[in-house]
Amino acid sequence: MFAEFRRRRDVFVAALNQVPGLRCAMPEGAFYAFPNITGTGWKSKALADALLERAGVACLSGTAFGAYGEGYVRFSYANSTENLMEAVGRIERFLRG
Repeated sequence: MFAEFRRRRDVFVAALNQVPGLRCAMPEGAFYAFPNITGTGWKSKALADALLERAGVACLSGTAFGAYGEGYVRFSYANSTENLMEAVGRIERFLRG
């Protein structure tokens, strides 16, 4: 399972980094990616809410972890690669408008 989650992490983070406006460092632990969203022009909570309501993608606002979380959102990658890639596609389509 460790190798599988590492593979999912690598694929998911690489895909997030292809989305214009997102920059995501490779996480070293847990099952979460924490991309920087400042390039999108969105605030963290507004984007997290919009992704859920309009794109069907759940994430947490970085501000749920404190004021320094503004400019970030948190995604879990504890899901299938297929679902993760679907989520990235939805995020990209949403951000393109």
